Amino acid sequence: MAPLKLTRAQVLAFRRRVGALDERLPRGKRSLRQAAWPGLQDSVPRAALLSIHARVEGTKPSTWEDASLVQLWGPRHSAYVVAAVDLPYFSLGLLPDDVRSRERAFELAERLRKHLRGKEMTYSRAGRELGENPNRLRYAGPTGTVVIRWEGAGQPTVRSVPPPEIDPGEARLELARRYLHILGPSTPQAFARWAGIKPGRNASPFERIESSLVPVRTPVGDGWILASDEAVFREAEGSPARVRLLPSGDAYLLAADRELLVADADRRRSLWPPSTVWPGGVMVDGELVGTWRRAHAAMTVQPWRRLSKSAREAVEEEAAALPLPGVDRPVVVRWSP
Repeated sequence: MAPLKLTRAQVLAFRRRVGALDERLPRGKRSLRQAAWPGLQDSVPRAALLSIHARVEGTKPSTWEDASLVQLWGPRHSAYVVAAVDLPYFSLGLLPDDVRSRERAFELAERLRKHLRGKEMTYSRAGRELGENPNRLRYAGPTGTVVIRWEGAGQPTVRSVPPPEIDPGEARLELARRYLHILGPSTPQAFARWAGIKPGRNASPFERIESSLVPVRTPVGDGWILASDEAVFREAEGSPARVRLLPSGDAYLLAADRELLVADADRRRSLWPPSTVWPGGVMVDGELVGTWRRAHAAMTVQPWRRLSKSAREAVEEEAAALPLPGVDRPVVVRWSP
């Protein structure tokens, strides 16, 4: 099959549309699940909440605590917020392929379960009492029996939950489908990096679902999309939102083809710096146009080009509406040259 040729505009319009970045979803648990479809990275305090705010109407400071959501150590052992019903995909779907690593993960999870005895405990205390480096508890996350709670300050707590009733292989396939649906086109190698999975001897999930994939060619290389998404890629661009403030680690910013999102190399380095915490991305009319960082109620925005007065006002309005826990006044924007 000859690859389907996709333009940059088609790819970015697709990602914004399926990622609910063009138009916010109505408030409710169904929308929360859709917003969290690819998982919401939460390694930077309350990043997941701001990712929800970018996609769902009526987001409040407490929305991340909704009973339909759960926190865990997910892809790349990072803190994530996902729909509780989707916990198996973001845990079992990440199990190592080699038998020895799997056995160690389950052994650690079982030791933790027995030690906690149904209670919740800080991960540092649990690790010390088990005689383990607390950070090693992250490796029990892929068993699907360990969830966390992290307020954004202090240490996360851990608790054990019943094991998911799904085959790990099927969980991996669903995780790959979700990745392609939100960040396609992509490749097996990019999926493995996103998920934090080391290549093993088993067939990649892309090979196992090859019959439901379509090869494509983009301005920055070849990849695959889900066949069920082809029609959406071919549709018109639609109407992008005026402004979105995407937090550090937002799903949209985790695409492997960064040069497609941001063509200029210096601008890419400012959005994805190699040695510091990533800033957030400022999106205006569907395009990334700068970065932002926040300290309490003060936000510094560094645009990459001159923005119109109306665009600046829209950025300031969006910043003031951020539902930030512990911030008792609207966020004020300082524009950096």
